[in-house]
Amino acid sequence: MKEITKNEKILEIKDDYRSHPWIDGSKDKYTTFNLIKINKDTFEAIREISQALKISQNLIHYSGLKDRCSISVQKISLKGNFFKQLKKLKIRDLFFRCIEPTKKPVKLGANRGNNFTVVIRNIEDKKNLKKNIDDLIEFLGKEGFPNYFGLQRFGTYRPNSHIVGRYLLEGNFEKAFDEFVSAKYSTESPQLQSIRSDVKNSNDLERVYETFPKSLSFERSMIKHLIDFPGDYKGCFDAIPSDLKNLLISSFQSYIFNKMISLRVKMGIPLLKPVKGDTISILDDDNGSITKIKYIYGGLYDEYLNEAIKLNRATIVVPLIGYETSLDDFPLMKTLFKEIIKQEHINNDIYKSDLLYEFGFKGSFRAMITKPTGLNVELMDDDLFPNEKKLKLEFSLLKGCYATMFLRELMK
Repeated sequence: MKEITKNEKILEIKDDYRSHPWIDGSKDKYTTFNLIKINKDTFEAIREISQALKISQNLIHYSGLKDRCSISVQKISLKGNFFKQLKKLKIRDLFFRCIEPTKKPVKLGANRGNNFTVVIRNIEDKKNLKKNIDDLIEFLGKEGFPNYFGLQRFGTYRPNSHIVGRYLLEGNFEKAFDEFVSAKYSTESPQLQSIRSDVKNSNDLERVYETFPKSLSFERSMIKHLIDFPGDYKGCFDAIPSDLKNLLISSFQSYIFNKMISLRVKMGIPLLKPVKGDTISILDDDNGSITKIKYIYGGLYDEYLNEAIKLNRATIVVPLIGYETSLDDFPLMKTLFKEIIKQEHINNDIYKSDLLYEFGFKGSFRAMITKPTGLNVELMDDDLFPNEKKLKLEFSLLKGCYATMFLRELMK
């Protein structure tokens, strides 16, 4: 998984160009580099870097989160001069390349997208396999696929970040703590499930703290805060990085987005063509991303909007609801949203939470359908599974889009 910069450069894992050194007194304030990580998520990598350099995680800047189960490369910035330290730094499965001083840090969301190389193995060698794959790839490349937020957004092993986010917005910090720290999930080891149960059932938090795995530093920080400040569940969430708290709230926002698309499918409303009440965004000429220019379908401009969608110049969008969102701008989705909050027993006051203002969740919108670009497909014999095939895929997606959703459409 390789990050694509705003200048459309695909970061390569083997890149390691030489840069001018840090010069004291210059306008450079940040050390920026390519981070290559192997089977670690971005938060885990940032935590290990902060511990090794003995700096706050708040001094580390990144553009986007990368999957844990991957070899990935992305831009990272550190505030200050860490040129020499990074040259010498050794952390297992983390590598530092293209180190350079910069005037500005990497900004969240500044990347254009990501480039993926994926191998699907153990494919049964059925009749017409290649033709079926080619037809499906052609369809997905032309029509796209539902732009759901992937499981990674909610937690692969503990898919509950949206639940924690909801509790935070509701102001129920004790429930948020219980869900984040002590809720058990079958995807974790029985030993860890037992340790998490102990947090909820024990009256001796100091003993629990000593037994809690050091690798789970966020949970440990929260438990330690409760030991020092009994009953201060709100303060627990000030003990974790602000980026993580931001992600928890964003996960709830993403959950509602996914629910709106799912309800649309359940109600038999098409995804690939607009219907009355849909909101259409005009796409940017240069990079194909959505713009603030939008129209409501079902009026005088329908003929032009249909043509723009056909030419990949426009797309149907769904709101990511925040404190400034006017659902009147999304008539069809407004109806679906009302049904969802009824089903989920969500109080509309949740969108007046101070946390939305603190983290700038004004609200925005996101394409309902996204399309891969640069699709390159190769079907070949599988060297690990005799008599079977493997499929090597290379493709790019705009930022915020999930390769797992593309692969789900391909494999189902």
